[in-house]
Amino acid sequence: MGALHGDDESRNMRLNLQCHPSTPSSGIDEITVEWSISDAGTIWLRYHVDGNVGKIRLPDSIDQSERMDGLWQNTCFELFLKEPGNERYCEFNFSPSGNWAAYGFAGYREGMAPLALAQAPDIYMDFSDTHIGLEANIQLPDSWMREEVDAALSAVIEMQNGEKSLWALAHPAGKPDFHHQDGFRLKIEAAER
Repeated sequence: MGALHGDDESRNMRLNLQCHPSTPSSGIDEITVEWSISDAGTIWLRYHVDGNVGKIRLPDSIDQSERMDGLWQNTCFELFLKEPGNERYCEFNFSPSGNWAAYGFAGYREGMAPLALAQAPDIYMDFSDTHIGLEANIQLPDSWMREEVDAALSAVIEMQNGEKSLWALAHPAGKPDFHHQDGFRLKIEAAER
């Protein structure tokens, strides 16, 4: 398993994402996510895709990462956080290019606005013919440091033919929807500041 960068105490876990049954998964054998949270409130994530990487369309890497909208339209890895019993939630997008996005929502797909972060997430990539690995470190805003949050993990994998394969911890019945309450299956305990 991966380890959180730094000396903070952390909790670490590995989870399997599931492909939505209505989206193609040809060429992808498995997507796993390892995660941990430090006592200082930094979440570390490692998304690991196993399969035929040649079938996956990856965005071009860049020299300097920046906040960018629309990352989910291509290969992208995502984290959603929601307070139990509250309608508000936030979404983080991490692109293999190094670009990122963070949004806050007042309710289900409502009131979307850029989420202020003290610092940009650190994103690292490694890949071969058989795997893609993306690591991200995110310092949570103080407003998201509560006793516990529900989390959803997901991935959009764009294939070379333009089709998209949609992966998540859990999918709601019917069409794919990463924002749906049914996807928030992971409980993350608050960091101890």
